[in-house]
Amino acid sequence: MSKLSPMMEQYKNIKQNHQDHILFFRLGDFYEMFFDDATLCSKELELALTGRDCGSTTKAPMCGVPHHSCESYIARLVKKGYKVAICEQTTLPGESKGIVEREVVRVITPGTVIENSILEDEKNNYIASVFFMKSQVALTFSDISTGEVTIIKSDESQYINQLSRFAPSEVLIDENLATNKILVEYVKNKLNASITTSDFNSASNEEMAEVIEKQFNKSLEELGLEKDNVLVKSLWAFLKYLQITQQKGLERISVINFSDGEQFMQIGNTARVNLELLETIQNREKKGSLLWVLDKTSTPMGKRLLRKYIEQPLINPVHIEKRLNTVEELVNNFPLRSEIIEDLAPIQDIERLLTRVVYGSTTPRELITLGFIFNNIPNLKNTLSKGKTKLLTETYEKIDSLDDVGKYIFSAIQEDPPATIKDGNFIQAGFNAEVDRLRDIITNGKAMLHAQSEKLKEDTGIKNLKISYNKIFGYYIEVTKSYLDLVPDYFIRRQTLANCERYITDELKELESEILNANDKILVAEKQLFEEVRVNVAKELERIQSTANYIAVLDVITSFAQISFTNNYVKPVVNSSDRIDIKDGRHPVVEKLVSDFFVPNNSVLDRNNQMISIITGPNMAGKSTYMRQIALITIMAQIGCFVPASYAEIGIVDKVFTRVGASDDLASGKSTFMVEMSEVADILKFATKKSLLILDELGRGTSTFDGMSIAKSVIEYIGKKIKCKTVFATHYHELVAMEDQMDCIKNYNIAVKKKDDSIVFLRKIVAGGTDDSYGIDVANLAGVPKDVVKRAKEILVELENGSGNLVQTPKLIAENTEISFSSFNENEIIEEIRNIDINTLTPIEAMNILYKVHKKIEG
Repeated sequence: MSKLSPMMEQYKNIKQNHQDHILFFRLGDFYEMFFDDATLCSKELELALTGRDCGSTTKAPMCGVPHHSCESYIARLVKKGYKVAICEQTTLPGESKGIVEREVVRVITPGTVIENSILEDEKNNYIASVFFMKSQVALTFSDISTGEVTIIKSDESQYINQLSRFAPSEVLIDENLATNKILVEYVKNKLNASITTSDFNSASNEEMAEVIEKQFNKSLEELGLEKDNVLVKSLWAFLKYLQITQQKGLERISVINFSDGEQFMQIGNTARVNLELLETIQNREKKGSLLWVLDKTSTPMGKRLLRKYIEQPLINPVHIEKRLNTVEELVNNFPLRSEIIEDLAPIQDIERLLTRVVYGSTTPRELITLGFIFNNIPNLKNTLSKGKTKLLTETYEKIDSLDDVGKYIFSAIQEDPPATIKDGNFIQAGFNAEVDRLRDIITNGKAMLHAQSEKLKEDTGIKNLKISYNKIFGYYIEVTKSYLDLVPDYFIRRQTLANCERYITDELKELESEILNANDKILVAEKQLFEEVRVNVAKELERIQSTANYIAVLDVITSFAQISFTNNYVKPVVNSSDRIDIKDGRHPVVEKLVSDFFVPNNSVLDRNNQMISIITGPNMAGKSTYMRQIALITIMAQIGCFVPASYAEIGIVDKVFTRVGASDDLASGKSTFMVEMSEVADILKFATKKSLLILDELGRGTSTFDGMSIAKSVIEYIGKKIKCKTVFATHYHELVAMEDQMDCIKNYNIAVKKKDDSIVFLRKIVAGGTDDSYGIDVANLAGVPKDVVKRAKEILVELENGSGNLVQTPKLIAENTEISFSSFNENEIIEEIRNIDINTLTPIEAMNILYKVHKKIEG
């Protein structure tokens, strides 16, 4: 290859340090991409691919985007998992010898985005740092757009649940973990997140401690990390990654949140999905989820916090009661609730605006937006003074009105500023004398020249003296020949013409310089002043962030009150008992979606004689809805919201597990039944006596005897070993006999009204079991052809009468098996057994056959 041009040599050297990044290389008003980056971006961004001379005979593939509209292009790349290095011009043309100096000022990755145009208001955008040490796993989660940092220690069996809960868009892992198939496949295939590898052991313990202590301005001991090397490594790797990619703004990360798993109800990914807490299973949409029902929040901070509340219900009754009492006050006090909602309405995303201020990437419009927000907070604070409950009075005391910051911003920035700093004219009049003077020069330049002209006329007595301008001399004084004798000595001759002479003066040249350079000077001055204002606002980080936190909590609690009032919810009794007692319970989502009247149901669970409810009944009758509503009402109560019922007592639940529906994981080589059994294994391993289990159709993925055996064994294990509240729906009607075998089991069924050849689902849970699944009736309702339905009924009658035989039954007794019979026909019994179809045999039928055989043997 021929020698590269100086600029392309510069590009090559910078790109060398950013091999894994798409390099946005600043050239004037554009970001240009070259070589492989250009080829990739032209395809991903649908840009025209051109070429640029980079040597005597070589052309480099090239494409580019305007720098002022680059965010939309970067957003598309980042959402596809790419990382973009922003390379800026750090000097102006002419300021440095040779080419303009350039350097990478920031790397934008899926987990380090702070641009509002790329982020979703309602969701946090997390980056995770994962480190394994023996059987321990340390996880650091951070949304750098809000400054949030949470660290968690887990074991290898539970870290996937934590990743699922935070759903990071980027995961930072140690190089050694790149071969961890379970982790890598889960991150890529389930989370659709990008993976970044790093050496988590590249620094000494002392060096790691220094980075962490400097960041948080506390010792490891003060942070509670002095004896936790696994957490230190995870946190250090995250901070080091931020230093490399962001380079500035790290002061936004100032507080660590610890999550030890003991503060919140644990909801695994399977339960989160099956209960449709945040999105629907089928379309992955918000509408149709619990979040959709509960979200009447007004601010982006509130929306993000609501998601956390739903995913992390509390397990401390005192803290839950604090929320519930506030919801109760706002439900009963309509004027107060309305005022709070009205005061919250104009409050925008304080957290993310603040982050852009700290990072130095904010605009005049964003800064003035903060000013408007701060001007509204005193109204909110005044409204809160009317609150009575502990949470409202605490919020009133803790929220900082920030009126001084708001006034400062408005004193510095005009109320309707331009979109970007480069446009200028955004510093408020009266804020800075030099800006005012320069602005006056720009506005009144002609008047100043006229005043200068009038002053010279008066000083010299030259009546027709005038000041003019051309590109060669700039501003000059013109005097006709008849007044040359009055020209003073300080006039400097510049040009002689036929009828006049042209002069300049030092004073005129100074004025000329000010007029001609005022625009450039004011842009520089305004930029410097804006940076000063930005830094001063950023210094109030702690005050502003604390206020944003309290506003978010208030927003969520007010949302709970609003939906509780609108949807006729009731305040639950939450305590430390082992009892769940729900009267007239309703599914919060289904009742909002169904067009007809929702049928409420009662539910009672405890750890005594109603520990396990076995629910039988036909498909489509409402078993799954009933089971899910118990879990959802429990979760709603423990997040501090009223619940859809006429009465509810909720004994604290520490974990919610579900095993609902059929799904496979073919990518991991797991069949539907294997997935089902894996989920059951986790439930039985991690459930405690305080857990709530929702199990639907367990064991249906294998043969009848296998499935029923597993189902019964699981129920026995739960009832005897775990002893936790369980709702178990099944089509194995034979399991209803367990009510007589174990005192902790109660049977319930979904009432059905049958008339002629049709059935009506009454949607009502009643005591007792059922011996019919009405499967053929459901098939008929679903539109299965009449001939198929008719034939199915005929086959069913044959099977029930014992005359049906769907398949040829294999020989049941091996040839070398010896059976000793006494006074009865041995061959007759063997033949009878041989003709049994075990694939369709129910346990009751098996017992009946065994009874008959036994009677024959007994004579």
